[in-house]
Amino acid sequence: MSPLLPPAVPAHGPPAAPVDDGALRRRLRRLDPESKVRLLTGATLWSLPGEPRLGLHPVVMSDGPQGVRGTGEEPGATGLLAPAPSAVAATWDPARAERLGRLFAAEALRKGVHVVLAPLANLQRTPVAGRHFEYFSEDPLLTGTLAAAVVRGLQGGGVAACLKHYVANDSETDRTRYRSRIDERTLREVYLAPFEQVVDEAGPWSVMAAYSGVDDGTESAPMSEHRRLLRGVLKEEWGFDGPVVSDWAATRSTVASALGGLDLVMPGPGGPWGAALAAAVRAGEVPEDLVDDKVMRLLRLARNTGRLGEPWEPGAPPPPPRRGPVPPAGGPTEADRALLRETAARGTVLLRDAPGLLPLDPAGLTAVALIGPNAVSPYLQGGGSAFVPAARTVSFADGLRAALPGSTRLTVHRGGDSGRHAPFVPAALLTDPDGSGPGVRADHLDAAGERLGGEVRATGDWGCYRDFPPGTRRVVLRTVLTLGEAGTHRLEFGCAGRFRVEVDGETVFRGDDDRGVGLVLDSSHHHPGTHGVDLAVGGSGPRRVTVTADLTVVDADGYGRFVTAHLRHRPPGHDPEAEVAEAVAAARRADVAVVVVGTDEETESEGWDRTGLELTGSQNELVRRVAAANPRTVVVVNAGAPLLLPWAREVPALLWAWLPGQEAGHALADVLLGRTEPAGRLPWTLPARAADVPVPDALPDDGVVAYREGVHIGYRAWDRAGTAPAFPFGHGLGWTTWAYESATAAPAPPDGPGGLRVAVDLSNTGPREGREVVQVYLEAPPGGPPRPVRALAGFTAVRAAAGARVRTVVDVPERAFRTWDPDRGRWWTPPGRYRLRIGRSSRDLRLSVDVVLGDGRPPTG
Repeated sequence: MSPLLPPAVPAHGPPAAPVDDGALRRRLRRLDPESKVRLLTGATLWSLPGEPRLGLHPVVMSDGPQGVRGTGEEPGATGLLAPAPSAVAATWDPARAERLGRLFAAEALRKGVHVVLAPLANLQRTPVAGRHFEYFSEDPLLTGTLAAAVVRGLQGGGVAACLKHYVANDSETDRTRYRSRIDERTLREVYLAPFEQVVDEAGPWSVMAAYSGVDDGTESAPMSEHRRLLRGVLKEEWGFDGPVVSDWAATRSTVASALGGLDLVMPGPGGPWGAALAAAVRAGEVPEDLVDDKVMRLLRLARNTGRLGEPWEPGAPPPPPRRGPVPPAGGPTEADRALLRETAARGTVLLRDAPGLLPLDPAGLTAVALIGPNAVSPYLQGGGSAFVPAARTVSFADGLRAALPGSTRLTVHRGGDSGRHAPFVPAALLTDPDGSGPGVRADHLDAAGERLGGEVRATGDWGCYRDFPPGTRRVVLRTVLTLGEAGTHRLEFGCAGRFRVEVDGETVFRGDDDRGVGLVLDSSHHHPGTHGVDLAVGGSGPRRVTVTADLTVVDADGYGRFVTAHLRHRPPGHDPEAEVAEAVAAARRADVAVVVVGTDEETESEGWDRTGLELTGSQNELVRRVAAANPRTVVVVNAGAPLLLPWAREVPALLWAWLPGQEAGHALADVLLGRTEPAGRLPWTLPARAADVPVPDALPDDGVVAYREGVHIGYRAWDRAGTAPAFPFGHGLGWTTWAYESATAAPAPPDGPGGLRVAVDLSNTGPREGREVVQVYLEAPPGGPPRPVRALAGFTAVRAAAGARVRTVVDVPERAFRTWDPDRGRWWTPPGRYRLRIGRSSRDLRLSVDVVLGDGRPPTG
């Protein structure tokens, strides 16, 4: 039993030495109220205004968090595509997360970006959340620790992080309108906790307010207007001194948002501030000193990112900023790509390896069958704002071919189509109706129907098409399809906004959605609804079909103007059973079968939540039949969020490979062939049955998402229910085995944040060197407020050679013991006997240590 804990320290420690803002305030006096207000709305989709009189250069933002997309001003620009955040979380490695943040900073500087809209500190409350892959974990501590590391890496490289989405924007359905109803204690202990940790430990230079709202029992408002959470908690209580940025097109009011604590409205120009806010200041509805505070926060951001220099005369060429980070010379390096490759491999979770099948010995492989929809089309990144156009991608097939001996025969088989939609029409079927070459012709028309120009593209994918002159009101797509194969051909059309689609002069599909920016906010511009048409082709020869799509240009405010049209085709004779049979036959002939199943761009994306956890198409049947045909079958799951795997205990080996980014193929080959240990651990719980999922959806009821489960999120809810998941939070096997021998706890050093330091002795009892993630869970004493059965309180990783014994130390911060007292509005630590459980996952706990806190009086602070 440990001695009494030392007295608790304040949650945020001693205040940091303030940076002198006097010079910024002197600059600010040069501006009249209208000029100040002008600085608070974006000048473009991605940039803020400059101001010569302040020496303020435009601050440019860009999306993350799988890389840095850039602003789109450079056509064809590409970048590094990192593993998704849930894959990074699976490494349980803050140092690696910080290295990735540094990499993102270098990418941002190459692209002229000063603020990266990342990381996300929202929680994986429900496994069907559309942005689940963008969140780190279902646990507040793991989320906060890794998010803080990414922020340190970004800002250590001179680029601002924009921590998002503050707060409780944990699902996508109706995300711009719903309000999360959360009791104050749950809000403090669970959903605010990772944001508070990041602000405390890493000091982000900006924070983004969520689209959704919060009803905390005291105030119910959209987050862009939530005075209690923005001004009261974030700024006043936590001491955050940077700007609060709106999510794109999220601001719906002038006075309420200005008073509520929002500082910057994006995108621009336009929006609800500008002249309306200036008028509100003149009328006394918004104090001018509040506007001054907003501009000061912007100036601090500019100073931190090197965008503040000497003032210059308006209209004169601006001098360079006084100082700032220097973009790295040249493009991404091999070291950069190696970091992405190693992260994807180390984050891979070995869920099961019953017969010791892995790793494979390449010298003993004469034939390998790579099978599955995701083996042919890997899903490397989730849809929505996280998307990064990658400079290169390595498919699973290419990665294995490069790693296997030249004498090994690798065959690739889809084994059935898992997509909900038909593929895009191949260029070979498309003919420009006004020319002799292939393609789809786009005519750009003005309001009077006069042609302004056009172009031809050899694709059926016209998603978010913007390449037309400013006066364009309509884009008319025309093509002729040559359908040669006898039988029934399926055409599918997907369009956004106001449109009409004709086939051989007959209208088959139309729409009249005039929401504008609403099409962007719910991702309809990327994933529009579809309509199918069946066309019969006889045996007498090809059938030529004329297709016309008349599209009205969507004006989406700061997002610009665009049209979206998808033209898809499925030929006759599509036979999933034949594909499965072919794959099974290939598996039977091979030394080993590698089956890759998972999700795709139709499944995991910003803009909507999933409707279930099932694998699409015939993927479950494919896995079972291949495993039955070859006892040496490795199943790889290529997905960012949980899926139901009804065969999980039937297959010999099972790996979770996430959305692995550009180095996917190399990373998987490294794992399969034993070059890199799959040392990942699940950052969320994998359910065995849909009925067991604690929060199966987050559908708003009359505009409200009720967080009725309280503090029991993720594995905490599974523990409270006593239900067995398929694999628990924190689970992962690696290449070796571990024996946990002993543990002791002692007070942390007095110069630290308080809490305990837990020393753990363990031995590598397996045949290979390995990495172990030592996890410590806290069980609170009975009595007092209801607490989780156990909650993650600390973790660390240790490496050891085969047969070696090592000691590692896990810090358990004081905040792990505390709870929020809503009656007194403060944190306190209930006295009593606490138990620290130590082990390999939330359900595999090998050791325990009891500690006693307090003497009947809660500690102060």
